[in-house]
Order: sequence, then C-alpha cells, then structure tokens
Amino acid sequence: MKELLFSVTKKDLRIEYFCSGGPGGQHQNKTSSACRITHLASGAVGESREERKQAQNQRIAFRRLTESKRFKTWLKIAASEMMSGETVEQAVDRMMQPQNLRVDIKDGRGRWTREPVERV
Repeated sequence: MKELLFSVTKKDLRIEYFCSGGPGGQHQNKTSSACRITHLASGAVGESREERKQAQNQRIAFRRLTESKRFKTWLKIAASEMMSGETVEQAVDRMMQPQNLRVDIKDGRGRWTREPVERV
C-alpha cells in the first residue's frame, strides 16, 4: 500500500492570471485567461495561454509545472529528506567523513594506487 508523504496545495503556489496578448482582437485583450503558476519552494514555473478558458489554462500550467525539471528535482530531494529524516546538507556532511572517502593517485609508473585517508 502506498502512503502519501506530502502534498502540494494552493498555499504552496502563486497563481497569476493575465491577458494573453497577441492576435485575437478586443475580447482577448480584455480577458485574463492566461495563467502562470509558480511553486514557491522550488521556484518551478508553469504557464499556459493557448486556451480560451482560464480553467483550462490553469490545468495546463499546473501540469507543465509538475513536469518541469526544477520541480522534479525538488520533489526527489523533499521525498528523500522525509524518508531518511535528514536534510541534503546533513547527508553530504555524513558522506564526506574521512572513513567514507577513498583517494586514488597515480604512482611514478603511471598506475593508479590507493592512498589511505588520514583519520581525524
């Protein structure tokens, strides 16, 4: 059974409506049917101005937001932090401990050899 880790709600987003501009006459210049949605935590943006209806543009903008590389990266990091209980910075600090490092260097003959890392 899958368990919901977290959800993205309207309070996590900034939703803006604006006139889409371009050709289309007076009606298009008066109607705020275009939509831009910004996810505040990740900075990912989705935008749509193709459709005539505001609700359709909102759905398209949200789908584009969730499919963006920036949002997917944020999602992976947030899910990892929730499952492991540590932030990315804490995980990096833990992995950079001397006991977790290995240094390979070239010797005088051009062969790779392992150099022990000094314990602090």
